[in-house]
Amino acid sequence: MSSSPLSLAVIGGGQLARMMQQAAIGLGVHIRLLAEGPDVSAAQVIPDHFVGDYTDIDDLRRAAEGSGVVTFDHEHVPPEHLRTLESEGHVPRPGPGALIHAQDKITMRTKLRELGVPSPRWSVMASVEDVVAFGLPCVLKTPRGGYDGKGVWLVRCEADAAEALAAEAVLAEELVDFRREISAQVARRPSGESVAYVVVESRQENGVCKEVIAPAPDLAEDLSAQAQQIAFDVAEALDVTGMLAVELFETSDGRLLVNEFAMRPHNTGHWTIDGAETSQFENHLRGVLDLPLGPSTPSARWSVMYNVLGGAVEELEAQVRTVLEAVPEAHIHLYGKAVKPGRKVGHLTVTGDDLEGVLAQARRAGSLLQDG
Repeated sequence: MSSSPLSLAVIGGGQLARMMQQAAIGLGVHIRLLAEGPDVSAAQVIPDHFVGDYTDIDDLRRAAEGSGVVTFDHEHVPPEHLRTLESEGHVPRPGPGALIHAQDKITMRTKLRELGVPSPRWSVMASVEDVVAFGLPCVLKTPRGGYDGKGVWLVRCEADAAEALAAEAVLAEELVDFRREISAQVARRPSGESVAYVVVESRQENGVCKEVIAPAPDLAEDLSAQAQQIAFDVAEALDVTGMLAVELFETSDGRLLVNEFAMRPHNTGHWTIDGAETSQFENHLRGVLDLPLGPSTPSARWSVMYNVLGGAVEELEAQVRTVLEAVPEAHIHLYGKAVKPGRKVGHLTVTGDDLEGVLAQARRAGSLLQDG
């Protein structure tokens, strides 16, 4: 592949990379993909791909060769490898100095404390006695690698604490009394230009995001503005390029506390494909390639995104006709993944002017696609 300002290496072959390709086609961006296997989600739609290991520096070099920029489907590339790529003249975006805050929760919490960003009370634990002294009940997390509820323990007693610590969950956080979870997303380019999407509400089921409502219903204007400003401040302070998603708790007493964040397109932003003037995937590409960012304005009053998890329907493609006959307004996005119980295998979005109607349509379509 010849070097071009509109060439991009993407590390990781999941559904985020797959949806980056959807945006790349319109922009004329050429993507080279480092995939985990020949049939992973993104490899099915990106012709220029090869199978390799994102922890192998030579595979990363091969992906980066001839590419203007390197970006990511996930946060797990070793930071020392990213620094090596930088030293050799490649351009990871976000860079290792930013990405480490999405890779390591203790590093993230330490930086947020330095920045004065509101967060749950937290501390690093070395023993069950430390956990008891911190205060029960609480939440224990592994610093690295957790997602979708994995690597997280609700600790109510000493036995729970011992189990979590044995699994290397050493980050303790207070158990927050929250009303709901919300997410603020911004896109930023190296020149410093940034745009914010409307703040959304995310609803969880068994630790996994089940549906997202954009914008978050009945969110006070001052809290919405505060959430967006937190995202802007974090992006600026950490020099994030591309998309940043900041997940927050809206507490029962009306405060916002940062839970986690991701420096890539995020599940809570999938609604933007069908519900915003510029999708999070296009603005991620624009951001990391230092192109002018697109408007983030919603294109509908309400958007509801419904995550399709592995359920009773095994042949999702065969079920599409049934779903669209019942809910023609549904915009379906399948990830090309084998169906396994609880696995994210697709999502769909419904937009409209009436929230209750949009919610009902999204849930009906999602149920039909997932369970028949």
